Amino acid sequence: MTDLEIGMYVSRLDCDWSDTPFPLQGLPITSREDIESLSRFCKYVFVDTQRHVGPDRSLRPPSVVAKAKPAAVVRPATSTRLVSRHAYTDTASFDDEMPRARAAYDTVADFAIQMVDDLRQGRPVEPQAIENAVRPMVESVLRSGDAFFWIESLRRRDGYTYQHAIGCSTLAAAFGRHMGFEGDAIVSLAAGGLLMDVGKSQLPEELLGRDGPLNDDEWDLARQHVGEGVAILDHSGVLDDEVRDMVLTHHERFDGSGYPSGLAGTSIPLAGRMAAIIDTYHAMSTPRPYRAAVSQHTALRELYKGRDHGFQGELVEQFQACLGVYPTGTLVELNTGEVAIVMVQNQSRRLQPRVAILTRPDKSHLDDFLIVDLMRQVDVVRREILRTLPSNAYGIDPREYFTA
Repeated sequence: MTDLEIGMYVSRLDCDWSDTPFPLQGLPITSREDIESLSRFCKYVFVDTQRHVGPDRSLRPPSVVAKAKPAAVVRPATSTRLVSRHAYTDTASFDDEMPRARAAYDTVADFAIQMVDDLRQGRPVEPQAIENAVRPMVESVLRSGDAFFWIESLRRRDGYTYQHAIGCSTLAAAFGRHMGFEGDAIVSLAAGGLLMDVGKSQLPEELLGRDGPLNDDEWDLARQHVGEGVAILDHSGVLDDEVRDMVLTHHERFDGSGYPSGLAGTSIPLAGRMAAIIDTYHAMSTPRPYRAAVSQHTALRELYKGRDHGFQGELVEQFQACLGVYPTGTLVELNTGEVAIVMVQNQSRRLQPRVAILTRPDKSHLDDFLIVDLMRQVDVVRREILRTLPSNAYGIDPREYFTA
């Protein structure tokens, strides 16, 4: 760490990002205090030698980097639309965006239900109808990074198929925004997230609802959903490259261990590499018939463990930065013993989001919630997040407190 100098740009750390206060966007070193802060958490860091911080650059939230070594670059996909061109910022407040987020959620949720029913009846999906369903959601996510996620966390429909389609679509839109892609490219990613598992509509329902492990024959049958999904796209006339890449390659793995083609590394299209992360994260953090969900925070940590094996490391880190240490909708326990739900991220202090407190310190439920911004506290006793909790901890259902 003695080699660090003011003006360097730190892009990667030697430790798990979630064990530090650095939110992962990258840390421009503008003072000795920045170097001292890094030294408290890291033995070494990675420095992007292609970037230099000028004297007039303001401090930005920290991230990850190494010792005098260029930062790895995420290569573009088969489509040149997936190129970072924008640095999005919220143009609407959380409260102002809420009515539009509600309407956008209803639009995409109603479409998802109708789509699955149509496919089971052998009816094709209209490409324009797909865009009409996801575009309002994308526009909401671009205006506010939290409002739609908040609505989605409260309005999850019964049935994993619908939850997964909507959740993956939302995550794809947010990930595309974080990566700085053009609006139309983000719409394609959101459509791909919605259609990613569309081939499962052609599988036996008893297979999808199984509450235990599959045998070898059943597993082979389940894997056929990828080919079935591509066939549905062909039948429906869906030609969008990103959508097709996501449906075809979301089960490929960066180390070549995935299916159906055993692709590895950047031979997997960028949209597919992103889809693999999105699909796995949402599956882990959503209840299934055969297992309980893990917290979003735990799901992110599991993805991080799989970086450069199942998933491209740089993309995992960007996905973590996109969602934050404590993603919107996460149940957390505070140092006071109170249980709260994360409502809004604080971009400059990812460990201190705005939360709604739902219980007393003894875990008894409040009659009404209490909103606290952990970054702007005035009480003598300062609240901090102690740990994350599974979605049903202590019998808490946030929908009892909030009208989404």
